[in-house]
Amino acid sequence: MPRLAAASLAGTAIEFYDFFVYGTAAALVLGPLFFPTFPPVAGTLAAFVTFGVGFVARPLGSVLFGHLGDRHGRRPVLVASLLLTGASTVAVGCVPTYGSIGVAAPVLLLVLRFLQGLGLGGEWGGAVLLTAEHAPAERRALWSSFPQVGPAFGFVLANGVMLALSAALSDAQFAQWGWRVPFWAAGVLALAGLWLRSSLTETPGFLEIDDHARVPIFEVVRHHGRLVLLTAGALAVGYAVFYAVTTWSLAYATERLGVSRTVMLTCVMAAVVVKGALTAPMALLGDRYGRRPMCLAGCTACALWMLPMVALLATGEPLLMFLGILGALVAFVIMFSVIAAYLPELYEARVRCTGAAVGYNLGGVLGGALTPIVATALAEHGGRVPWGVGVYLTGIALLSLGCFALLPETRPVPVPAVEPATS
Repeated sequence: MPRLAAASLAGTAIEFYDFFVYGTAAALVLGPLFFPTFPPVAGTLAAFVTFGVGFVARPLGSVLFGHLGDRHGRRPVLVASLLLTGASTVAVGCVPTYGSIGVAAPVLLLVLRFLQGLGLGGEWGGAVLLTAEHAPAERRALWSSFPQVGPAFGFVLANGVMLALSAALSDAQFAQWGWRVPFWAAGVLALAGLWLRSSLTETPGFLEIDDHARVPIFEVVRHHGRLVLLTAGALAVGYAVFYAVTTWSLAYATERLGVSRTVMLTCVMAAVVVKGALTAPMALLGDRYGRRPMCLAGCTACALWMLPMVALLATGEPLLMFLGILGALVAFVIMFSVIAAYLPELYEARVRCTGAAVGYNLGGVLGGALTPIVATALAEHGGRVPWGVGVYLTGIALLSLGCFALLPETRPVPVPAVEPATS
């Protein structure tokens, strides 16, 4: 289990590095470079639209790679998704800007972002099933939480590279070529990930399936459609909160409040490190008390914290901004630490790769794709404190709370030991 957990963690870290580095670039530099004819705020909104396209592609990737995973095994998914995401990320770093090729530049950016999202849509299902279907039932949430730590590593790595380049280069150098370096580095990381995954074995859960679904997505829609919609709605708050504090807040703080890129990236990275460290301990609580109670508690915490969070962000004071972001990510990790065990347990093995991944990534469309766009628009038309953003995030938290309340508990119930008979 430690070797499998390490491989799944490394893989998701690499894939989410690819995904996050685009979000950071969209917040900091892609607007002026690829949409220079737009006013500054409109340019940022346009860059966030290309960012959102990756989320729209993720459910399609779940269907495509879920079919592969349910028909031919979880292991092929891990290799194919990593290749697609890595290649498209490197290509983003090679796209000429609007000044060089005109409108073709943002079009190419859009296509590559779509391919990036397609690959990531397949990655999550394969990675979590690698651990969930190997793990002992009583520790399934713990071992399945390791792929959920991967995004924290990927985010810190992506933003660490951006932070180093931002600090070492002038604004002109960063805009000219510095922002491309993290995208090129994705190629090296993808090769490392392929090497790590080359020796993985197929999961027992897949090998035990006698009757494979012919078209998994049809079975999911026919027999589990309500479950998919509930899980998508339930997970929307996690995506909304995470991308509000890691993507929208970067643009808001640097453009509206005048906070430096270096300070803001440091605040966000420090909070994400704490989030990553808390994931496994929270998952242990999920093994002890259940998946659903953890999710309900996390949603409630998000609903209570969103208005204080935007008030702390609006101060422009690094320590207060860090506390606002940290509180949001702690609430986030309470629920998302157990999701990698919870979602697979909701679906039967023959459609598990498709069902779990589609529900997970549809939540990304609802919460992740729209949040930076909506939050940017609300903040632009609000006062110094963007209360509208806080109200919007609170509303999503309440929606997700209602969806989690309708989902069943799935934690395996320990079988009591049978006392030997005495004569």
